[in-house]
Amino acid sequence: MSDFTDKAQDFADKHDKQVDQGLDKAGEMADQRTGGKYDEQTDKGVDMAQQRTGEGDTDQR
Repeated sequence: MSDFTDKAQDFADKHDKQVDQGLDKAGEMADQRTGGKYDEQTDKGVDMAQQRTGEGDTDQR
């Protein structure tokens, strides 16, 4: 399992912009499915995830 996580972390480090865009898209889909009911919490979760990948949030909203 650690080999998989090492590869995932390496990918996230090398492709930070794409990872951030994917996280944004996932957050938008969650907002759509919940009717925006948890928008604030979703945004906070996306921001926290983006900070943990690569160099942080590179996708400026």
